Amino acid sequence: MATNQVASPADLWALTHEQREKVGDMLATLNDAEWETPSLCAGWRVRDVVAHMVETHQMTPPRFMGRFIGAGFNFDRFSAKDVGRHATQSTADLLQEFRDSAPRSTAPPGPKQTWLAEAVIHGEDAARPTGRTVAVSPQALVTVAEYARRTSPLLHGKQRSDGLRLRATDVDWAAGDGPEVSGPALSLILAITGRKVALADLSGEGLETLRPRL
Repeated sequence: MATNQVASPADLWALTHEQREKVGDMLATLNDAEWETPSLCAGWRVRDVVAHMVETHQMTPPRFMGRFIGAGFNFDRFSAKDVGRHATQSTADLLQEFRDSAPRSTAPPGPKQTWLAEAVIHGEDAARPTGRTVAVSPQALVTVAEYARRTSPLLHGKQRSDGLRLRATDVDWAAGDGPEVSGPALSLILAITGRKVALADLSGEGLETLRPRL
């Protein structure tokens, strides 16, 4: 039986909070040097990714609009300013703020799947470079995979997966038409959202089409 993606807002928030808690548990295992490790997000250390996530946890639509306008409607500048607010914070305090804010259900405007996707993807951005893993439930994997492959702004998953069939080998999920790319669902998600390191986990004749899109 295929794994169903989650659709209701209540269920999405429950999965998001669960994933954030798992990420927090992973972060608690890092030493000070590992917090300074370059993440999978270009130009951001692990601590910068966490700072970005904390800001997302605490964001509301009015706050988002005010800050986005203040950043000249430039998303990169907007994100950099948010990360910069935590530049002098100790890793212990940053972790505590992550844990304290993780149960919140406030968010910027946008689809609710976005915040589950952020917990899953940014969790990996921090975990993989430090040799850690974060478990992700099958429902979360399928929900994020479907969301990522259809999303054009920011994640660009729609452009990267266009004309390809994506097939997960660890959960019952496949989507799209064309040459196949197969592998663990989490690696498929990371690849179509621009993380080149995930390509090593994937195979199939569609891989050579996907590779130059990253």
